[in-house]
Amino acid sequence: MAKEIQFRRSTAILTLVAASLGGGVIAALMVSSRSGGPPVQVTAEAAGGTGVSTSAPSASYADMLDKVTPAVVSVNTTQVIKSNPQQSPFFMDPFFQQFFGQGFGQQQARPRNQKEYGLGSGVIVSKDGYILTNNHVVNKASDIEVQLLDGRKIKAKVVGTDKDTDVAVLKITAQDLPTVHFGDSAKARVGDLVFAIGNPFGVGQTVTMGIVSAKSRGMGGRIEHFEDFIQTDASINPGNSGGALVNANGDVVGINTAILANGSEGNQGIGFAIPINLVRNVMDQLIKSGKVTRGYMGAILQNVTADLEKQFNLPTAKGALVSQIEAGKPASQAGLKVGDFITAINGQSIADANDAVIRIIQMPPGTVAHLDVLRDGKQMKINITLGTRPADDNLGRNFSSQGQGGGNNTSDALKGVTVETLTPEIAQQVNVPASTKGVVVDSVDEDSPAAEALQRGDVIVQVDRHPVTNEKDYESLVQQAKGDSILLLVNRGGSNVFVAIPSK
Repeated sequence: MAKEIQFRRSTAILTLVAASLGGGVIAALMVSSRSGGPPVQVTAEAAGGTGVSTSAPSASYADMLDKVTPAVVSVNTTQVIKSNPQQSPFFMDPFFQQFFGQGFGQQQARPRNQKEYGLGSGVIVSKDGYILTNNHVVNKASDIEVQLLDGRKIKAKVVGTDKDTDVAVLKITAQDLPTVHFGDSAKARVGDLVFAIGNPFGVGQTVTMGIVSAKSRGMGGRIEHFEDFIQTDASINPGNSGGALVNANGDVVGINTAILANGSEGNQGIGFAIPINLVRNVMDQLIKSGKVTRGYMGAILQNVTADLEKQFNLPTAKGALVSQIEAGKPASQAGLKVGDFITAINGQSIADANDAVIRIIQMPPGTVAHLDVLRDGKQMKINITLGTRPADDNLGRNFSSQGQGGGNNTSDALKGVTVETLTPEIAQQVNVPASTKGVVVDSVDEDSPAAEALQRGDVIVQVDRHPVTNEKDYESLVQQAKGDSILLLVNRGGSNVFVAIPSK
């Protein structure tokens, strides 16, 4: 059994992912925002960052850091929490109240306000006081104070927040502030030198050095809803959230956000930063309107395993497989179908489902997305006029697929799996639409080849791309299946995903 990976959100006491003291867990998919000031006037240097340095290593980066560090600030937050102590049953006893009156004991149970303090970091992006940080740093804060490197402490207000990417924009009243230069995170490469700047553990501004360890890192939605992280081994610790990740030129390529910890509050050499290109897209919208709108296809995409690559006869696993389409939405209207394999968007190849989703959400609603698609081995182009992503969207997500390997007898793939015909009553219990047709999985033997791919409550709606309406259909299609694996389309909690299950 694989070891469980623990994620820690960056407070001194919280136990989920992130890298700030204070703040909250990022699990909600809805956007919370407040409207704020005028559009930011980004400096010419910020708009024209030079990207990643290709010069030879220097003996010291002090001169570069002297220019960057004044624009990285500490963000101190206060959250007022109302405690609501339970009234003692002793005071509620009728025998006791007949002597002391009905209201006795209520004063003792009156809620009391308590204050919780948090600490994170931020990055000044305009001379008139706009500051980037993480949403979890300021989430639910009743009071926010920014401390500059020169010691000044200034009250800040929230301009807007975006939970889906964990980005927030603050505003302080000040002029002629130091600002950062924006780089191009798309040009960052694994092995590039980077520096993490922030206020870890509240000890004061600290700079740590490392390299870009990985790019386009997704964690299956366990950190943010939309994940496209730069991974780095530059030390990121609680308090660093919202701080800057800069390259050797001093250009900001990311906003430090999270750490991966295994039984420890501190750095384990695996930190995550939101790419600055994605941050700028969110920041510009928050400053302009206080909220974020995103392009929307109305489709669920998934990655392709080796077995799925064979099942769909694909030339490569690089791309995104369409596993679900919502009727009447842009993807459906444009003719995209379940089983289509998207290889490029707007002429640029995509690596996987997460890559495709990140590109779509950064396109404004109303934009036409040009998709290169493989359908049953034939290349075709589909143009989709994007809609606006709903705040509670379940479509537009991406899934990782399970089921890899090889085998000889396809009928063995589903041995140990028991099913029954789906009824409206069962559909309600397993949280799938009442109109869904298929068979629901009652049990899966732990020794079954399907044990890693299926679970109790899954609804099998297709076998080898043929619809399933009842147990008879299912059994017949399973017996007819040929090849090293069997292809299922499974509805899990209302969302479809393809799985290819090999025989042992």
